[in-house]
Amino acid sequence: METRKPAPLKALTGLRCFAAVNIVLFHFSNPKWFGFMGPVVDAGYISVSYFILLSGFVLGYNYNERARNGELDRKRFWEARFTRIYPIYFLSLLLSVQNLRGEYASHTHAMFWTGLVLTPLLLQGFVPAVATFLNTPAWTMSAEAFYYVVFPWLARWKKPQRIAPHLTKMAGVWILGLVPGALYVALNPDGIAHPDRWSYGQWLWALKYTPYAHLFSFVFGVMLANLDAMIPRTNRMRFWLGIMGFAGIYAIVSTEPLIPYALVHDGLLMPLFGFIILGLAGENPLAHALSAKPLVFVGEASYCLYLLHFNLWNLIHNSHVLEKLGLSRFDPWLSYVILIALAIFALHFVEKPAQRKLREWMHATNVLRGT
Repeated sequence: METRKPAPLKALTGLRCFAAVNIVLFHFSNPKWFGFMGPVVDAGYISVSYFILLSGFVLGYNYNERARNGELDRKRFWEARFTRIYPIYFLSLLLSVQNLRGEYASHTHAMFWTGLVLTPLLLQGFVPAVATFLNTPAWTMSAEAFYYVVFPWLARWKKPQRIAPHLTKMAGVWILGLVPGALYVALNPDGIAHPDRWSYGQWLWALKYTPYAHLFSFVFGVMLANLDAMIPRTNRMRFWLGIMGFAGIYAIVSTEPLIPYALVHDGLLMPLFGFIILGLAGENPLAHALSAKPLVFVGEASYCLYLLHFNLWNLIHNSHVLEKLGLSRFDPWLSYVILIALAIFALHFVEKPAQRKLREWMHATNVLRGT
């Protein structure tokens, strides 16, 4: 008997809107413009950590039970993931052609060709020096592709029967996730006195961009889906967990100079992200607020916004189109609106049609092969 597909969690899609926009502001704004929200914008990189953990949760929420029941076809799962991420990823590569000359000038010939070969294959994250090759945010897709490969085995873990032992296991994963950042702080292999978002170092880049460093966040998300299944949707505790998650993250990013950047960058915030996800996966005022239709509408295009915003921003400003139209006085706010509009356009006129065509083609190919 086939396991029923779980209901969509609209509040989590609504939060994706804020997380994606925050990454745009992180890359292309001055945090001082945003008053009390400035620390959140200045720490916009944590939105990427949230997306990785959320990815594990969403996959676990949709597939854990099916995997345990032996109903998850790995080949079809990987095909579905490929058709989901690659059309927009390919579009981002086309938009990245403008950066080839700069990449050639900033790398050795060996590293340039390494990046040129690995990036279309979603493998660039395994080589820190070219992890941000052509499109800075695209390194995460290298990590995600790796997590998709291992997910079918993670999803088959035995279903937890009690909350307390499962929380202990999740705490263990959290501690393991802190190890890379803690080792960096303790050993300081790059010799940087006070690393921050602007710092460059070979080991810092490995910490920030390689799939291995973020694997525990993804695993934590998969395990969080099992915990979510044990807590009733209407449990009032979910609301307070969500509030505690938001408040805790705000407190940490507001005092970030006191906490090493290498720890805040990923592992430290796992439990707080988990609180937020559990809160928004429930039925409570917080979840209802973030389920507002405009937030969900933009949140559905968050992947497009995240992956395309960097190169689209450069195209808009390198072309001086706003200046030619006499609209530069409205910048950068107009650029933000344009980026969101283009992301929504890409979702409905590139991602979804391409996804349908790819799945039709793959289905036809599988039928011909008799699989």
